[in-house]
Amino acid sequence: MSDDPLILVLDEGTSSTRAILYRLDGAVLGSRALPISQHYPAPGLVEHDAEEIWQATLACGRAMVEQAGGAGGIAAIGITNQRETVVAWDRRTGRPLHRAIVWQDRRTADRCAALREAGHEPWVQARTGLLLDPYFSGTKMAWLAARPDVAAAGEWLALGTVDSWLAWKLTGGTHVSDASNASRTMLLDLDGRDWDDALCDLLAVPRASLPAIVGNTEHIGLTDRRWFGQAIPITAMIGDQQSATVGQGCNAPGQTKLTLGTGAFALTSLGSSRPTDPGRLLGTILTDIGGDRRFALEGSIFVAGSLIKWLRDNLGLLGTAGESEALARSVEDSGGVTLLPALAGLGAPYWRPAATAVFAGLTFASTRAHLVRAALEAITHQCVDLADAFARTGAAWDEIRLDGGMSANNWLAEDLAAMLNLPATRPDDVETTARGAAMLAAVGAGLYTSLDEARAMLPPTRRFDPRPDDQARATRLAAWQAVLKMSEGQKHPPAG
Repeated sequence: MSDDPLILVLDEGTSSTRAILYRLDGAVLGSRALPISQHYPAPGLVEHDAEEIWQATLACGRAMVEQAGGAGGIAAIGITNQRETVVAWDRRTGRPLHRAIVWQDRRTADRCAALREAGHEPWVQARTGLLLDPYFSGTKMAWLAARPDVAAAGEWLALGTVDSWLAWKLTGGTHVSDASNASRTMLLDLDGRDWDDALCDLLAVPRASLPAIVGNTEHIGLTDRRWFGQAIPITAMIGDQQSATVGQGCNAPGQTKLTLGTGAFALTSLGSSRPTDPGRLLGTILTDIGGDRRFALEGSIFVAGSLIKWLRDNLGLLGTAGESEALARSVEDSGGVTLLPALAGLGAPYWRPAATAVFAGLTFASTRAHLVRAALEAITHQCVDLADAFARTGAAWDEIRLDGGMSANNWLAEDLAAMLNLPATRPDDVETTARGAAMLAAVGAGLYTSLDEARAMLPPTRRFDPRPDDQARATRLAAWQAVLKMSEGQKHPPAG
């Protein structure tokens, strides 16, 4: 199909898996996506079928290999993935031992609360940049390892995030995780090159079950010839939010991207400066390239695109997610309706895992348009609180670079610019997560010498200038603070 070397990206997200084929100038030559089933066995529990993830990834990858005219036209594979989701499998069979525990899952909330009450959180945050919350992988791994059916694997037990699972399956047994995903486990010191024994002991995670930690642009391994007809080198692995930051060109300190996907995730690049006092935000590894480790400050909102999906699938307020923009524009405001979107607790900067969702201000005059608009406004309200938290740490935003599926909603992009009083830009191709992995894979394969050179793969952008309305802003934020207060002191939901 092309005489130029091509890059294949395997992008395994929360709601779907996709494969994208890139040319070195950044042009997308094709993509294939398949949905991933969501399992909710009890309140607060969210699971995936790891075997389904693998089969969907393989099918999408094969479709793109065929479009490329065969594996010989593909120079390298990059893997990017939903972070914090944990898989347990048997090394002898390569079969999962339990459903994957998804990043949104809250089953270890009580364990995190106990560790916090025992005074461990300051020590954990100082080492890892993370807070004690069930969002992160470590307590999920401990929960899995303690199950008799999982523990029965003994020395053959493998624990890993989704990058590890896919690398194992693709290569036929290479057990690795990249530094960005490893930094989301609560098991890695931000300055460390290997798992921290003291953290593993605290969380009761068997260290021997964990993968080796690699950089983001290494020759990680070759795919088994069974999958694509011949071996293809895997030269990049990175967590999805770090990948989107790379795919937005946010390499310099202070540059900020805001991904609006299943959740919403803001990352501000800190360069080589390790975050020392992130407050209620998170310090994380952005990239590790040739031993050069870069860091970021992150704010994680648990519910964004999944909120619109819930309105569509559970409440029937939307026929398609794309209708949300037209409905928001069809009314002057939310009609006094305010939504606290705590369907999976609240993330940064609140960290209230027990919080549940609330619609406030409903009257007989409330319409589905008001409810949908209130939902979109709720995403903006959380981003305003994030911006304030970043400013308190000395990492104030001067612009935001939007991406992710929800950023295609122009009303939401305009609302964010207005309420944040900041210019917002959005690339013409909002799938920056896959693009970042493609850039890293190209560097790992030696097709570009650096990420700065790989900026040739970045697309054009559209700019949204702020048009603030101070009175409307104050009214909305006052109502938001009132519903936010309702989440204080809520007890943890049943862990199932």
